[in-house]
Amino acid sequence: MNARLSHIAVVTALLGAAAWAQETPPPRDNPSVMIDGKKVAVEYGQPSLGQRSFDELMKGLQEDRVWRAGTNQVTTLSTELPLMVGDKVVPAGKYSVYVHCPVEGDYSLILNKDLGQPLGKLWAEAPENMKNEPWPHMSYAKEIGDQEVARAAMKKVAVEKPIDRFTIKLAEAPDGALMTLMWGDRAWALDLKAAK
Repeated sequence: MNARLSHIAVVTALLGAAAWAQETPPPRDNPSVMIDGKKVAVEYGQPSLGQRSFDELMKGLQEDRVWRAGTNQVTTLSTELPLMVGDKVVPAGKYSVYVHCPVEGDYSLILNKDLGQPLGKLWAEAPENMKNEPWPHMSYAKEIGDQEVARAAMKKVAVEKPIDRFTIKLAEAPDGALMTLMWGDRAWALDLKAAK
């Protein structure tokens, strides 16, 4: 896809998403957990599958196969302590969250220093109350891939009952916390541990 067509596709997607957000904003969730007495929290929008399938949605990803892990404003993870995410030490702070969704193989959680860009920069006609809201980058690898802090493979876990809304859970675990991402009939989990 050439740059002009790619730009048109991104703007069209943003226009549709912003118009939908004005009419029926999807809920936002903010789960948190304590690790060694310090708070770790995620803030994200919960898109609904509706009549679509998970596989249908993933077909619409850009070439880099990176999904923004939510809807509308950028998804973030905030931590009051340094964390081990996979084999990387992530300093205390706030990070944007993305998911690498390859056609084959494990999905990976990505944390990035970039905290999004104002919707007003992407869409000049954005409503005033949304202009400064930080939205994710649509072409991850090209725009902010160099600011990546950690990328860790998630393990696929069984789903008891499919869920319509994308959900992120944080739960206490013996060595820290378990972060689980669930949508439709799919779920993935990743251990978050205090960096020693």
